[in-house]
Amino acid sequence: MTTQEYKYIVRIVGNDIPGERKIRIGLTQIRGIGYNFANAILDSLKINPNTNVGYLSDSEVQSIEKILKDPSAVNFPSWFLNRRKDVETGKDTHLITSDIAFTVRKDVEREKAANSWRGFRHTFGLKVRGQRTRTTGRKGGAVGVAKSGKVLPVKTERAVPAEGAAPAEGAAPAEEATADGKKEAPAGKKETPTETKQK
Repeated sequence: MTTQEYKYIVRIVGNDIPGERKIRIGLTQIRGIGYNFANAILDSLKINPNTNVGYLSDSEVQSIEKILKDPSAVNFPSWFLNRRKDVETGKDTHLITSDIAFTVRKDVEREKAANSWRGFRHTFGLKVRGQRTRTTGRKGGAVGVAKSGKVLPVKTERAVPAEGAAPAEGAAPAEEATADGKKEAPAGKKETPTETKQK
């Protein structure tokens, strides 16, 4: 094969797939196509699954897209499809790409409008399929046991120096009481003029 036939990007059903990918893996990049479904498509079209996507011809790409849009035309069994017995049409179809999200959203809205039990569960954001909810599926902040009250640290009282002992370094000198009961200013402290007048 020449390099001109190689395509670096191949567009299949609106998805850009790199050309260096194997065709079996490249098809799984399309939403709704799994590994087994990709194998079934390649088997029905007789395409080698180990070839690169870049070497696919235009006719092969068109045939792949045709199968993806209508798998029942190639006699795929109904159990192989992802949308069986559709509510509106009653047909077995296979949804791909954005059709999946649109259909799921429509189904949820229909259940809510019908006021079914599943609809109520969807409305409140709870699990729908019977799972346990005691420990899982919780939303919001962490839930725990509230403490009754915070324990404050114990205040330590200042140690009073013994009588006659030198005061601690950096501490203010203590005032000494005289015999007549008046407090005497510590040494080195100057008396203010008002104090001298009162004496």
